[in-house]
Amino acid sequence: MVQSINTKVDFVTDATSFMGLTDYGKIMIGDKGFEFYNDRDTRKYIQIPWDELDYVVASVMFRGKWIPRYAIRTKKNGTYSFSSKHPKKVLRAIRKYVNPERMVKSLTFFQVLKRGLKFKLGRKRSN
Repeated sequence: MVQSINTKVDFVTDATSFMGLTDYGKIMIGDKGFEFYNDRDTRKYIQIPWDELDYVVASVMFRGKWIPRYAIRTKKNGTYSFSSKHPKKVLRAIRKYVNPERMVKSLTFFQVLKRGLKFKLGRKRSN
């Protein structure tokens, strides 16, 4: 059994991890960090201490009515993507421990398209 890094738990909910294959489990947010535990395999878990967390990136749609997924970017180990039943509650619980300036929205589809076109057109003009 895996030992939790948290001493006090603030929020627990069902969630999905998108690391490689999809894993279903539970997210636990506590005083020491963010944790994901797989329901079926106890060896598959993710523990991120708050001091290791760099950014929280949320995919916001319909002006904040729906948040399909969010990602946690760490300082050393890359980005971990998750979705949950109650994403707003998860992000609010994370906001207690993370600076709100470190919580950002991801780019929309049209912003990504616009950046790609600017980059593509900018390269052709300079050549």
